[in-house]
Amino acid sequence: MLSREVVLRLVLAFGFAVAMTTAASADMSMNFEWGPTVKCFDPKSPPITLSGVPAGTKTLAFKMVDTDAPDFKHGGGTVVFGGQKTLPYGAFSYRGPCPPRPHMYEISVKALDGSGKTIATAKARRRFP
Repeated sequence: MLSREVVLRLVLAFGFAVAMTTAASADMSMNFEWGPTVKCFDPKSPPITLSGVPAGTKTLAFKMVDTDAPDFKHGGGTVVFGGQKTLPYGAFSYRGPCPPRPHMYEISVKALDGSGKTIATAKARRRFP
């Protein structure tokens, strides 16, 4: 049986870890513009801007979802993170939008450390076309 002091230390350590993860996630944000994206499955990702990416981030993992057709698999891609604040058109390959009428799309990003652990997340939405 664990002593009360050990249990208290474990609870405090867990609370600190959750608070640090939540704070890192709250500070990270992203945005994107369709820019030169061509309708109907353009394989090049749109230009993306990033801010608040936490220290220790080694890789950014992106995923796109059509919120009007969530079962359609657009996929995403990964980018090695070297401190860049913007990613150009075509930074990763995915299956671009091709809606029959305007749809809302959400791109999410996970900041991953060297072990692949998610240390922050962000997402943005934009209608296409």
